Amino acid sequence: MAYSEVLLVKPVDGLGGEGDQVKVRAGYARNYLLPRSIAVPVTHANRKQVESLKKRRAEREAHELSGAQELARKLEKTSLAFAVKTGEGGRMFGAITVADIHEKLTAAGITIEKRRIHLHTPVKTIGKHTVKVKLHADVTVELAFDVVSENPIVAAEEKK
Repeated sequence: MAYSEVLLVKPVDGLGGEGDQVKVRAGYARNYLLPRSIAVPVTHANRKQVESLKKRRAEREAHELSGAQELARKLEKTSLAFAVKTGEGGRMFGAITVADIHEKLTAAGITIEKRRIHLHTPVKTIGKHTVKVKLHADVTVELAFDVVSENPIVAAEEKK
């Protein structure tokens, strides 16, 4: 298989950030990275751009980290509560999912991407729960939320 070395001009998920020199398949470079101006071929002239790209990358990463830390402080102060309908014995109808948590955060004035919220399984029980919110590679927040019943809980009747 043929490979090409390219210099990334913009960050690419799973590949690297700007200023990185990476080895990729020739077709990927020729058909995707180069036409979209995401990368440039490695030449002597292009290597001079590396320093400016690395400087810009460091500034961008520092800005993203400070923004993530600020958002983390805001999230730690936030408390969420979900009122759900319940049946006999306090069993929930439906479940609390990532979409529900994202909707509550948006309503609270916190803008965050839905894919940053990591809930392993939908919540199907009443009580206190936590969810991880990964804001940055170095910043993860545990967000606590309550699930309460809209209506009074009636004890389940025993079957005869």
